[in-house]
Amino acid sequence: MVDLLLELADDPTLEAPIERHGVKGFVLDLIAGGTDTSAVTVEWAMSELLRNPGVLAKATGELDAVVGHGHLVTEQDIPKLPYLEAVVKETFRLHPVSPLLVPRLAREDASTGTYDVPAGTLVFVNAWAIGRDPALWGPTAAEFRPERFVRSSADVKGQDLELLPFGSGRRMCPGYTLGLRMVQVTLANLLHAFAWRLPDGVAAEELSMEEKFGLSMPRKVPLEAVFFLYC
Repeated sequence: MVDLLLELADDPTLEAPIERHGVKGFVLDLIAGGTDTSAVTVEWAMSELLRNPGVLAKATGELDAVVGHGHLVTEQDIPKLPYLEAVVKETFRLHPVSPLLVPRLAREDASTGTYDVPAGTLVFVNAWAIGRDPALWGPTAAEFRPERFVRSSADVKGQDLELLPFGSGRRMCPGYTLGLRMVQVTLANLLHAFAWRLPDGVAAEELSMEEKFGLSMPRKVPLEAVFFLYC
């Protein structure tokens, strides 16, 4: 794909020239919008699971009961794993990859609630704060509790405004379906194929959960974990 784009970048007959800086921007979008965001979310999910051994045991128990150990987890298995789906939703709630989502520019004067938004205003949605708001999630808002989603209809498709990892409306993330499935299937196979624990000397309650702000919201300190292949 990159080779093709580079060829097109040098094509003088194109009505809208791509040029090399356009190729660079496109590749950056692929990395930041696809691979990087999914990897960051899986790392946060593993961090929360290792910090909460009871949740980890429940998730692996569901995988053992539903999938067994005869094959890897596939996309078709995901709907049969409601607790794993709840783990992913809870991870998105506490650790949205894009904490302020994609900004919106008001093209004309607008009003929302008690706020007036003049034309030309750049508006950000603080998904990170929404996901940790006790008014929405109760006194356990800061805790990792996938159970809150097990029998809940709340989803990440942009219709439930308390959970917006991919945004909402006509300009929400166009690849949210692929991104969601990538996180679910990757996390499921990591839990299904390996047994996990923290390194010696690291207690679960001492695991750093500090964040680093950037294009995404990764861990400030990369996660270190020990894994064993299931027999």
